[in-house]
Order: sequence, then C-alpha cells, then structure tokens
Amino acid sequence: MPTTALSAADLLARIHTLADPERAVAVARFFQTGPGQYGEGDRFLGLTMPQQRALAREFKALPLPEVEQLVRSPWHDCRSVGLIIWTLQFPKADPAGQQALYERYLHLRRFVNSWDLVDVTCPHIVGAYLLRKDRSPLYELAVEDHLWSQRMSIVSTLAFIRQGQFADTLALAELLLPHRHDLIHKAVGWLLREVGKRNEEALEEFLHDHRAHMPRTTLRYAIEKLSPAQRQFYLQK
Repeated sequence: MPTTALSAADLLARIHTLADPERAVAVARFFQTGPGQYGEGDRFLGLTMPQQRALAREFKALPLPEVEQLVRSPWHDCRSVGLIIWTLQFPKADPAGQQALYERYLHLRRFVNSWDLVDVTCPHIVGAYLLRKDRSPLYELAVEDHLWSQRMSIVSTLAFIRQGQFADTLALAELLLPHRHDLIHKAVGWLLREVGKRNEEALEEFLHDHRAHMPRTTLRYAIEKLSPAQRQFYLQK
C-alpha cells in the first residue's frame, strides 16, 4: 500500500502490534510515572526508539491532522512517533507548511509532556522555525507556569547553537537559573555545555558571572567538557 494511502488508524494499529508490556513497565518506571512524580499517569506501550523512528519514517507523508491524532494520544509511544513525524516533515515543508507545523506544535505543547519528547523534537521545529525570526516566543515559554514549556524554551536554542548563535541560550539560561526543578537544571547545564563546546570563552564568562548561584547540577553539566583543572576550579568555587 502506498504511504500516502495510510492513515493515523493504520499507524496506531502498527504501534500496538509492537507493544511490549514487560518493557513498558520498566520504561514507565524510568520516566517516573508514579504519584507525585514528573511523569505521573503517563502510559507506555514499550516500543524502542529505533522502532519509533522507523515507523515515523514509514509514515512521514501523513497529513498534519492525521499526525495530530498521534500527538493527542494518551500513549507516550504514539505521541513520540507523531512528533518525530513532524520533525521529518518540517525541513521539507514550504514556509507556510513550516509555520503551520510550528503553530500546531506549540498549540499542542501540553502533549509534549516529557523531557524526551521535548528534547528530540523542539530544536527541529520550534528552534528551526525561529532561527531567522523574532525569538520572543521562547521567553514567553520560559516564564509559563509549565515545566515542559520552560524546558522547551532553552532546548529549542540548540538549533541556534548549531549555527554559532549563543546569545539567546545564555539569556534564557540566566532567566531559568532560579528554577527549582532538577529537569530544568539539567537542561540549562546541557545547553551551556553545548555553547562551551563551540565557544569556551562565552561559557567561562557566563560561569564567572553566575557560578555563585548556579544549581550544582547545572554547573556539573555545564563544565563537563572543560579540562580537569578547569572543572576542579569551578567546583571548588
């Protein structure tokens, strides 16, 4: 059957045939889905990431409304496949199509509700769309009372870092430093590390200005690629 004839129902059926209940239990535990945890109530079918990516490639021609059915699914694996499809579609879309994907992604961001979904997709959609546009939407995300929007704001800047643009990463990192959640501490540290891999001077300037009030996790992530002597210096300070 040609890919263009396939539907969301076909893809959902395929995903469910690959379900692995035993693995799903372990994955749910890894993503902390228990009461009071960040992934509380999320549900998994147990597909591996290679399986999800293979399905996304096979169904990459699904139209936006069909993919949206996946993104709205109560199953984490289905949301992941749908969002990966959008990352494959985005670079091949015309400007109007890219705008539609970007706007739909942000409209549905309540379903992009785990660090893996954010990290795998937002640089390729939100970051890619804003690369040559006003970056103010990221600052709006950063101040939302929503953990995943806040993580999305900083992780989206990976697209800018890859183009040698660091200003928004550093500004958003400074804005998010007081955040209380470890998943934001890790994201900020990761993106600072990515800046440092390309411009160590920019990272060290940020550390000089902010290390006194950086969460320990953020600091450790940020300095991971520095020399042992540099790491020791910042950890001691």
